[in-house]
Amino acid sequence: MKIYLATSKVRTIGIYAGDSPLSLKIGIVISPEETPLGVCTSSGTVGPSLSFGKADAVCILSKSAALADAAATAVGNVVKEKKDIELGLEKGRDIAGVLGMLIVVQEKMGVWGKIKLAQL
Repeated sequence: MKIYLATSKVRTIGIYAGDSPLSLKIGIVISPEETPLGVCTSSGTVGPSLSFGKADAVCILSKSAALADAAATAVGNVVKEKKDIELGLEKGRDIAGVLGMLIVVQEKMGVWGKIKLAQL
């Protein structure tokens, strides 16, 4: 999922992570001052896209929606199991322009950067 968001009020983006128990239980809160913002989620377990990883959801925030899309794919490709969440966070931190990220694998989650979470 790719979103280019420009808003004048606070928005919460729900995270769909397939069969993960965290799916649609968490959201990312975006305030107007953070926008415009690109938000992209990639998955190795949901949808028809090709991924070399097994993350249920990798969500990236960036000022560029195209960069968020590419980074979500790149990070998702290295996350093959729960223990790889930290490896994915390290990879995402190294990509210039990534402002924040969320990785979900089954019941585990990792977060880095400018991410404000909300319970849905």
